[in-house]
Amino acid sequence: MRSLVIIPTYNESENIEKIVRETITNLPDTEILIIDDNSPDGTGKIADGLAAAMSTVHVMHRPKKMGMGNAYNRGFRYAMEHGYDIVFEMDADFSHKPSDLPRLLEKLRNNGLVIGSRYVDGGGTVNWGMSRRLISKFGNLYARVILGMRVRDITAGFRCYSTDALRKIDLDQVKSDGYGFQVEMAYRIKQAGYGIQEVPIIFEDRRAGQSKMSKDIVLEAFVRVLMMRLHI
Repeated sequence: MRSLVIIPTYNESENIEKIVRETITNLPDTEILIIDDNSPDGTGKIADGLAAAMSTVHVMHRPKKMGMGNAYNRGFRYAMEHGYDIVFEMDADFSHKPSDLPRLLEKLRNNGLVIGSRYVDGGGTVNWGMSRRLISKFGNLYARVILGMRVRDITAGFRCYSTDALRKIDLDQVKSDGYGFQVEMAYRIKQAGYGIQEVPIIFEDRRAGQSKMSKDIVLEAFVRVLMMRLHI
């Protein structure tokens, strides 16, 4: 079973080499695809150096900042085109711990999607302010109620997919970005008839660099969830 960890990057020069090396340490048989959006801080150049030194590291360069959802969509297509069986989503900033990757993989056997969840027993967040906690919990509640989903952390971005499940989704129809993308992918996996399981993780705010969270990302997720419910 071939697996691929997709890591989108924009200004992650302080984190990218460390996250790649820790990923390989915790999941030695995996390969990694870094998708860099022309980071001004030189992240792409560092990624190229890692790819030159390690045959299991691949790099996709994009001309400008094009969004997280778009990056994962491109990564899913790459995985299917190159014959991978399993695809992970993981942030570059260590909010997703590489040591949790084997636990997500273990639960994929009978599911189309496994989510590293902050909101099931044993999960949680570290170094979050009250406003961010409220936004996250409200967003999850809103999406669950509107879409009729039981997933506790439907906005989570630490994930493991079966490519068999991804092949059943028309990725051309997935228009969301940010947290809306995560919600839409979970919804489409469910609609395709695949199971979704959550594994508890502790989400720790980034070690270095700046957060990509913005009001536009939150608003886009709010609108896209409603559009999905109305089948627009």
